[in-house]
Order: sequence, then C-alpha cells, then structure tokens
Amino acid sequence: MHWLILVISGLFEAVWATALGKSEGLTRLTPSLVFVVGLVLSMLGLAYAMRELPTGTAYAVWVGIGATVTVLYAMATGTEPVSLAKMLFLLMIISGIVGLKLVS
Repeated sequence: MHWLILVISGLFEAVWATALGKSEGLTRLTPSLVFVVGLVLSMLGLAYAMRELPTGTAYAVWVGIGATVTVLYAMATGTEPVSLAKMLFLLMIISGIVGLKLVS
C-alpha cells in the first residue's frame, strides 16, 4: 500500500510542477490553485509512504516519477521537444525507480 501511495504522490508532483510552470509566477489563479492542491496531496502521500519506506528510497522514487511524468507531459503537449537522447535518459530514470523497488 505504501508503494502505491508513493507512486500516486509522485504523479501529483508532476501535477504541481506543471501547474507551477503554467501559473506564471503564481499570478494566474487556476494554475496556482492546482499547484497548491497538487503540492499538498503530493507531500501528504510522500509523508505517508515514508512511514514504512526508507527516506532516501521514497524520496528518490517520488522525485523520479514526478520528473519523468512532467517531462513526458511537456513532450506530449508540445511544450518541450522530443529527442532520442531525452527518451533514453527518461528510461534510465525509470530503470532506477524499478531498481529501487526491486531492492527494497
């Protein structure tokens, strides 16, 4: 259960990071509200997961999921260019996340 919550909170990290970028320095109301809600949910999930998972592992997985999904979303929406190198490095992050799960 803690791993599932950690993955979901990592997805919420991608939500708040994307919303922060769209908020134009927290000057646009809707993206700013999405940022705050996403941030709170993401942190609550991370805190819950860290009750049972080691801090370093939980944090690395949370950041890795958030960063990967944020970049994939940006590429899917056309706000960031897609390249073979970026895809390779994202696969490396995902491999690291899977590896941390396997050794935990």
